[in-house]
Amino acid sequence: MALILDDKKIVVEEVAAIATQAHSAVAAEYRGLTVTELTQLRKTARETGVYLRVVKNTLARKAIAGTEFECMQKGLVGPLILAFSMEEPGSAARLISDFSKSNDKLITKIVAIGGQVYDASELKKLASLPNRDQALAMLMSVMKAPVEKFVRTLAEPHAKMVRTVAAIKEQKDAA
Repeated sequence: MALILDDKKIVVEEVAAIATQAHSAVAAEYRGLTVTELTQLRKTARETGVYLRVVKNTLARKAIAGTEFECMQKGLVGPLILAFSMEEPGSAARLISDFSKSNDKLITKIVAIGGQVYDASELKKLASLPNRDQALAMLMSVMKAPVEKFVRTLAEPHAKMVRTVAAIKEQKDAA
């Protein structure tokens, strides 16, 4: 069913609004996927905070013009589904990567982050970025390590003295 001009403007505005807020974007070719598989992909996308949309390439080019994803325009060829990470930079890449493991018909074409377009081979790197909770845990472990080492250093003389007294006591008990 063809879109009328007003519908096209609405689609362009919606995708442009999402693109201005998104952290990263992935474009994948979905040729050959069934409706059930696409429905499952969309369901997973909603659960993980990824905006997923099939848009005509000409409308997608107009929507991403003026955003940091403008670099993707040359690669928008063929039937593509656009995935925008709304919460974390790696969430769209994780979604596409995980889904393509079980469905070989979903083929990554473009990966974009920070105004740079990357080859599909970079999807694994983007997907391996830690999520927010993992990044906070890593930061806290780095911040906590010097304090823990300092406390262990302060406690060591007392612990050494206790071990020495215990060894002397055992020596006297044995004699």
